[in-house]
Amino acid sequence: MRIVVTGASGFVGRLLVRELLRARSFTGVPITRLVLVDRAAPPDDGPTADSLAQVVTGDLVERLAEVFAEPVDVVFHLAAAVSAECEADFDLGMRVNVDATRSLLEVARAQSAAGGPTVRVVFTSSIAVYGRPAAGDPVPTVSETTLPAPRSSYGTQKLMCEHLIADMSRRGYVDGRVARLMTVAVRPGRPNAAASGFVSAIIREPLAGRPTVCPVAPELKLALASPRTTVQALLRIAEAERGDEPGRIQGPTPVNVPALTVSVADMLDTLRRLTGPETADLVTFTPDPSVEAVVASWPADFDNTRAAHLRLRPDASFEAVVRDYCADHPEALVRQLG
Repeated sequence: MRIVVTGASGFVGRLLVRELLRARSFTGVPITRLVLVDRAAPPDDGPTADSLAQVVTGDLVERLAEVFAEPVDVVFHLAAAVSAECEADFDLGMRVNVDATRSLLEVARAQSAAGGPTVRVVFTSSIAVYGRPAAGDPVPTVSETTLPAPRSSYGTQKLMCEHLIADMSRRGYVDGRVARLMTVAVRPGRPNAAASGFVSAIIREPLAGRPTVCPVAPELKLALASPRTTVQALLRIAEAERGDEPGRIQGPTPVNVPALTVSVADMLDTLRRLTGPETADLVTFTPDPSVEAVVASWPADFDNTRAAHLRLRPDASFEAVVRDYCADHPEALVRQLG
């Protein structure tokens, strides 16, 4: 069982790698090699020192021959240019999100055509494939059957990859699985270039005693999933067999990671209740139309039925999300929870 994780040095990638190394098996089969691929070298910590791990650093397309030098059974394809990057640089988004994904799929297809195993490709898509209706129009509850209508280059690129994976799966070239990720919060460390980076910052920074700026209106609603819920969903979607019974994937349709819907104001109210007003007051509002245009184009209200069929549940509350973050990153706190 040889598993590849692209984007392995990213936040979600590191968490996924940690869980795979902890389990040391996939669908009950022992993992013999876990290949960690990223442009950036991973942190010099436990995962890279593990005997199962093989680190491949560099441009994904240029390293595919090395990655597939031995048969690959599963690929978790997390590597991507994120939302704000794609709006700022169209060519970057197309190269990293679309061209690299197609190259990966073609190498996987070649392996199968040569008599090797059919690769199970787990692709991390995004709720950015959807779009919110225009102001004044009804706001629907979104499910996997809702017609995607992306309003950003990032969302368009993710949807293009979804369709390519679906068609290559239909033809039997790969066994494609698509997980549409919610905004993952709360993330530790420095913010990335995603338009949604502020979502974690307005909790993480005040808990560390630092001021931060929120670029969107307090009433804006967001669909969130904690890091724990996100990684659990990725693994469940990857390992599930196909079929109609509970716990199985029904057909080729993507699966939305189960969403917790919360407004920015609700998030700060939770922070205020748990740590006091002086913590929440470290957040100030300075509108940024470019950020709000991207984030406000994402839906916030989701029907989690398909995820529930896989026995996946959204986070219980935003308080639970904050408490999980504090439990996982006590070193990052100067404010203690009540």
